[in-house]
Amino acid sequence: MWISGQVIERIDWSDKLFSLRIATELAPFIPGQFIKLSQMQGDKRVARAYSLVNSPDKPYAEILAVAVEDGLLSPQLHKLSIGDEIDITPTATGFMTLDEIPKGKLQGKHLWFLATGTAVGPFLSMLDTAEPWQRFEKVVLVYGVREAQDLAYLDKLRGLEQQYPEQFKLILSVTRESITDALQCRIPDGLVSCEIEDKAGIRLSVGDSQVMICGNPGMINGAQAALLNKGLAKNLRRAPGQITVEKYW
Repeated sequence: MWISGQVIERIDWSDKLFSLRIATELAPFIPGQFIKLSQMQGDKRVARAYSLVNSPDKPYAEILAVAVEDGLLSPQLHKLSIGDEIDITPTATGFMTLDEIPKGKLQGKHLWFLATGTAVGPFLSMLDTAEPWQRFEKVVLVYGVREAQDLAYLDKLRGLEQQYPEQFKLILSVTRESITDALQCRIPDGLVSCEIEDKAGIRLSVGDSQVMICGNPGMINGAQAALLNKGLAKNLRRAPGQITVEKYW
């Protein structure tokens, strides 16, 4: 089922990285879930999944995307202007949510978000709600990109640093540039070397940590391997652990 949405705002972070804010009638959703956007191209419908960046209390759907040169839909989304229409699923889905994190004694004190590129989207949605701040003593977002221009919503994230100075730690890693106060390593390498933990000022541990990972398969596999080596375990409903994963493709 598809409903129509109308672009009401767009942000161009770089020549290919962009956000669209779409006025539509979404069913209630859980932060971290995704919707699908779609277009008819000739007689064929092309659809792709995009995580919602906005929190559920907003009267619109907001997505963060990158125009992939040979992509079937993202270049078309990149061409959309305010007032243009796009088909959207009315119901969000997905399990990259804080509902999947164990509660009580198994929860731990520290919530870690590990993201590359546009996969920061679901974490932005969560951070814009009260839940992570109420459930955890410390919240760490590790945000990895290739170049500084690939960092989206940086002002929003800096605002969270000011709002939660003792609780929130933002760790940026820009692999192809040297940026002040940012790491210059891939997230898996930073976990192995402990650079990320040093920057956060806290340690990853079975008792204290919950880690949510979202991004490209290479980062996810490498980060998960590094965390398993530190003694953490994958979080399963039948066997609660510390690592929750969603692959972006």
